[in-house]
Amino acid sequence: MSRGIETLARSRAPAQDDTGAPTGGSDPFTPIPRRSLSERAYQEIRTALMRSRLKPGTKLLLRPLSTSLGISATPVREALLRLVSEHGLEMDERGTAFVPVLDRSTLMQIRALRVELEGRSAESACSRATEEDIAHLASIHEAMDASLESADFARAIEMNERFHFALCRLGAMPILFQIVETLWMRCGPILAHLYDNGPIPFDVHPHIRICEALRRRDRAAMRPLIEEDILRGGDGLLAFVDMDAQDDRSGDPGER
Repeated sequence: MSRGIETLARSRAPAQDDTGAPTGGSDPFTPIPRRSLSERAYQEIRTALMRSRLKPGTKLLLRPLSTSLGISATPVREALLRLVSEHGLEMDERGTAFVPVLDRSTLMQIRALRVELEGRSAESACSRATEEDIAHLASIHEAMDASLESADFARAIEMNERFHFALCRLGAMPILFQIVETLWMRCGPILAHLYDNGPIPFDVHPHIRICEALRRRDRAAMRPLIEEDILRGGDGLLAFVDMDAQDDRSGDPGER
């Protein structure tokens, strides 16, 4: 395994200045301080996955990645192996970590699980959310909406994530939230395609109606709104991966 991991060093290294630090604006990572290095490397790579800064098929080579993060190879290797164990990354036969390609069947499972888990957490949030909490959610959605209007889709995707995570935290179910984070990480690399055909034209966005339902303490309204947001709001992702000619339930992988 160690020999395979070392093959991560065979990618092209990022441009560097005279001190050896990475230069240029395309690097998806930022250097991290030398404390809790493995955990910090894990968080940095996972965030890059969640926010679609790492695309399907991207190889994560150890030494260039260590240079980008500004730390040694050992904690980066530990972070990569942890992400492989969580299925956020995969590893080929040579031990090279890479971002997996999400297929339709996996995306459908992720969508269904998100509806179940985020719906349950949102129901719990109804009895816990304060006016301040609801105002915070509303402000995140406003930032997302403004980003969509200016076609800043990367920021819109980030604000959408923040809305869902803030709502999920209000449910006060930390184990559930950890699972939700993992689901987001697994579909994160394709989130850049969420708005390939432009924003979904809701009459009233589910986020707005979620805030209204929280104010009413309307538990019954929460799951249908979460479902609408995840399923209809995620149609762009489904269109991106839906290349199969037949339904997955037929058992036939179909034609690409």
